[in-house]
Amino acid sequence: MVMKTLTKILGLAALLSVIACNDDFLERPPLDQVASEMFFEKPKDLETYVNQYYNATFFTKYANHGNDYDSDDLVGPTVNTRLAGTRPIVTSGSIGFGNVRSINYFMTHYKKIEALHEFDSYKQYVGEAYYFKAVTYFNLLRNYGDIQWLDVELGDTSPELYSPRTPRQIVADRIIGCLDTAAMYLTTEKTNGYERINKWIALLMQSRVALYEGTWQKYHNGTPFGVENADPNKYLTKAVEAAEQIIESGLYGIYNTGNPDEDYRNLFIQRDYTGSSEVMFWRKYDNNLSRGNSSFTNDRNFRMSQPLGRSISKSMIDDYLCTDGRAISGNALFQGYNTIVEEMENRDPRFRQTVASPDQVWKIQANGNVENWSTVFSRMNSNADLNAPTGYMIQKGYDPQVIYHIQQYGEEPAVIFRYAEVLLNYAEAKAELGDISQGDINKTVKLLRDRVGMPNIDIESIATDPDWDFSALPAIINEIRRERRIELVAEGFRWDDIARWAAADELIVGKRPKGFKASQIINKDEFPVDEDGFMDPYRNALKPTGNYDFKVDRDYLDCIPESQIVLNPENLTQNPGWR
Repeated sequence: MVMKTLTKILGLAALLSVIACNDDFLERPPLDQVASEMFFEKPKDLETYVNQYYNATFFTKYANHGNDYDSDDLVGPTVNTRLAGTRPIVTSGSIGFGNVRSINYFMTHYKKIEALHEFDSYKQYVGEAYYFKAVTYFNLLRNYGDIQWLDVELGDTSPELYSPRTPRQIVADRIIGCLDTAAMYLTTEKTNGYERINKWIALLMQSRVALYEGTWQKYHNGTPFGVENADPNKYLTKAVEAAEQIIESGLYGIYNTGNPDEDYRNLFIQRDYTGSSEVMFWRKYDNNLSRGNSSFTNDRNFRMSQPLGRSISKSMIDDYLCTDGRAISGNALFQGYNTIVEEMENRDPRFRQTVASPDQVWKIQANGNVENWSTVFSRMNSNADLNAPTGYMIQKGYDPQVIYHIQQYGEEPAVIFRYAEVLLNYAEAKAELGDISQGDINKTVKLLRDRVGMPNIDIESIATDPDWDFSALPAIINEIRRERRIELVAEGFRWDDIARWAAADELIVGKRPKGFKASQIINKDEFPVDEDGFMDPYRNALKPTGNYDFKVDRDYLDCIPESQIVLNPENLTQNPGWR
């Protein structure tokens, strides 16, 4: 699977990007003359090496909305090919083992400093390496399923390059094992949350991985993506245990100032999250630094003051409950779809704090002048900047104070990991195990709903929603999945959730995204509209059926590039449906 053309010195070549950060290396011979045993001499060398992984590959900024465009939540300017079932077979390219190679180099050589330094002086960086190896393989697992697990330092002729795919449950176990080791070595301090990861980040990731694998094995059982001798409860139990350790640490909590109409929105537009109760890891941006820099400076080239062809789907919006904690279907509190302002009335306050409406503040100029989103609504059209395909424009993560924006670059810090996910992972895993109690709800979902003044879930009296997406599943699972969708919208979780739940048949196949009533915008004639007057962005774009044609026997995993199979024809097999 690993390309034969990868060279033996690729692991060392990765050092080129970090050597400039460490003056000690200036006195060393050129890199191509340095023997591997000369490199790691002191803890600072290890720190410098792992610094290369503190980048967007491992710390995806939520403001780009991650892979939520691969889902039923967000709608982009063009049809998503995965959802449409139109992805072509990949003929060339690589799988992405570069980080595996460079991390394995670290694992092979870091112990060369142990004779001169106490392990405690460098165990943080060893823990980080285990964490980054786990995340590297988790990304590969999500994309390709069974994947070669490689622990050795790799050369261009290493026989391990041509080994068979490792069964996914073994890969999952080893990912979880790496995270166990990472949690053991990483600092237990809360830290400032943006320079170095800690034990609690490793445990959060472990809860994410274990929940993913547990639900994947449970819901893909009997499909082409099923796992032989599946044991979903093993992983779900691990997800509970990892999340519970974070909860019981007492280090984190939910940001709540007692203002249910602003707190959720304000969580995502703070200038600094040092000491935050909820944000466990975050990313700084500063327009005084070089834009486009791939390190922790400003690579936030994501303009939120205009929709730019991005918006939220009606199906997502319809999931917001009314203020009585019940769904909109048949609920007298629901005011209908005539205008977005009416839609927001008597609804979960997160709706109004996530999606812009004409009466909300759009821009606060440096001189104090205020413009509302009504300006954008009045100009909304089908060009790139002012095109909101569904009308539901995202404002989550956007600070209207113009002073913090230079052209399209906003300085709002990016939230990478937050405690809310820990609570949701815990609640879902407990529900999937069939072992959830009201006490579990009270220490997880209730905290999220308390922030916005919404009623708690009472597991003994959950009102039936005739529009539940998963009517065959228990009510509590439906409501926890709803809570997850609402709380984490536009943070990059939704595709992973659909994939691990094997839920594309319920949520994607035979459907297409809709928007709000087109009658409320002036330029409505520029947008496709359905027979009921709702914006219908892909009405003319989805061919030939007019709806998504996601292939449930293929599109949950990516295609292995055919060029890779040619290099390893005896052992490397293609993913289901891609032959």
